[in-house]
Amino acid sequence: MTTPDAAQPVNIATVAKAALKRDPWDLPDVSGLVVGVLGGTGDQGRGLAYRFAKAGQKVIIGSRAAERAQTAAGELGLGIEGAANADCARRSDVVIVAVPWEGHAQTLESLRAELAGKIVIDCVNPLGFDKKGAFALKPAEGSAAEQAAALLPESRVTAAFHHLSAVLLQDPETAEINTDVMVLGEARADTDVVQALAARIPGMRGVFAGRLRNAHQVESLVANLVSVNRRYKAHAGLRVTDV
Repeated sequence: MTTPDAAQPVNIATVAKAALKRDPWDLPDVSGLVVGVLGGTGDQGRGLAYRFAKAGQKVIIGSRAAERAQTAAGELGLGIEGAANADCARRSDVVIVAVPWEGHAQTLESLRAELAGKIVIDCVNPLGFDKKGAFALKPAEGSAAEQAAALLPESRVTAAFHHLSAVLLQDPETAEINTDVMVLGEARADTDVVQALAARIPGMRGVFAGRLRNAHQVESLVANLVSVNRRYKAHAGLRVTDV
């Protein structure tokens, strides 16, 4: 005999349809999350750490040398802490990977245990430079984000924050960063968190841009932005229209 409150089987199709009907701008509250920034002593990492801390997030900068991270954190202020990469990854809820492409694989391999179960946001752009300017590199896995996913099978890898000007991010005179952030990932719950984090920075908006298999062209577009910025002496970003 079945009781009125007996568990009913889950209809996967119904759940999927309900998810599609959700308001795409109905994003979670992420104000209490601790944000770690691996490579937080570099220009991009410092800029992201500064902006998130200024928005009220708890931020930990990571570096191979704890002392270097602590020095950078002290210079930025805003309650930012500095730690060795492993400690930064362990203590953070969400971890941004902003290390140089050359050290990307080695850094992530060394932190596999510390990053297990975490949302990892890869913002690394594999680029080369020659006398003609910047050009995109294509990793064997397809993109930096896909390399991260392969190296971190127990992490929730996403990709975002590729097209931001480190100069603007670090400039205290710039009140708003007027740009969209392309967010990629495999699970909507994870990309929603990343979009919500982007929205914490005044002027910024996170826009879902597909699965990680689409990350290569997002990373590669930075080479075009480098050319735009050099020609026009600008700090160009992106805006997605009609969304």
